[in-house]
Amino acid sequence: MENDLATETRAPVRLTQFSHGAGCACKLGMSELAQVLRNVVPLHHPDALVGYSTGDDAAVYRVGDRAVVVTADFFAPIVDDPYDFGRIAAANAISDIYAMGARPLFVLNLVGFPRKLLGDGILDAILEGASDVAHEAGVPTLGGHSIDDAEPKFGMVAVGEVDPERVVTNAAAQPGDVLVLTKPIGSGVVTTAAKAGAAPQATLAAAVATMATLNRGAAEAMVAAGAHSATDVTGFGLLGHLHRMLLASGVSAQIRSDHVPFIAGARELAGVHVSGGSKRNLADVAPHVDFAPSVDQTTRTLLADAQTSGGLLISLPGDRVPLLLREIEGRAPTAAVIGSVVQGQAGRISVA
Repeated sequence: MENDLATETRAPVRLTQFSHGAGCACKLGMSELAQVLRNVVPLHHPDALVGYSTGDDAAVYRVGDRAVVVTADFFAPIVDDPYDFGRIAAANAISDIYAMGARPLFVLNLVGFPRKLLGDGILDAILEGASDVAHEAGVPTLGGHSIDDAEPKFGMVAVGEVDPERVVTNAAAQPGDVLVLTKPIGSGVVTTAAKAGAAPQATLAAAVATMATLNRGAAEAMVAAGAHSATDVTGFGLLGHLHRMLLASGVSAQIRSDHVPFIAGARELAGVHVSGGSKRNLADVAPHVDFAPSVDQTTRTLLADAQTSGGLLISLPGDRVPLLLREIEGRAPTAAVIGSVVQGQAGRISVA
């Protein structure tokens, strides 16, 4: 028995073999989350500036003349390389702070890991990758919590601060605003294909590079340009997060699918390798989206693809877009104008 265990722990370990759902695709879907939150009674408090009611990226609580921004995010392995898994998970968690227009202060690690694999150095590499990204963000890791778990999981609690008068929420998009996306989408189909051993190495490398990129530069540009509203695109996909922004803001949107940037190679994989989370996303947003007949099924799938550590979706006045694009140049994987906010039924999206 001991020899069998020794052989097992010495064998190469593919982290994704432990995942029932990779990355943010393992999260509860929008309709599922709404079901469980219906029994949570909100506590109204004058200093609670942002809570869960609008589905925003982080909680915001006023303390004196500043506000504390707090979020928690963790998930099962999305890639096999433990160092990259740590980098991606850290960038993903800290992104929620950036999406609120805030400055991160510190992070805490959240770890679930099989005790029998502790001697393999896998968790060490995960924590190293996360620490390197935290250092890149300029924040210390001050502690955390760990449990023995058959399915590895990693993420962070991230804490930041912001001027209460300058919080960027997902509930302030206005008719006439332009929508800008700061990272390409498609990481869900790429990592799902990689789990099946079907993703070309170059395509996977492009997805990892995108996911491990901090949204710090995009957030700083967003604040400098005076954005009205923003959210980061993660587990609910582009359409899901846009829908939540529009619903919270009481407006509609029109987007051009041919203006949405995709990770190179993602479209070729999207016809076969679609995560369960992405399928749930498409089903959840279907009642709220009007697709033009020319928008093919592959594109529809990608627009609902469950992202991990995606870019910021920014809503701002059209005359401020040039400033945003100048500020963001060289600081984000991409910055694409993908549509506009219009008057209409709250949460409605037209895709041309």
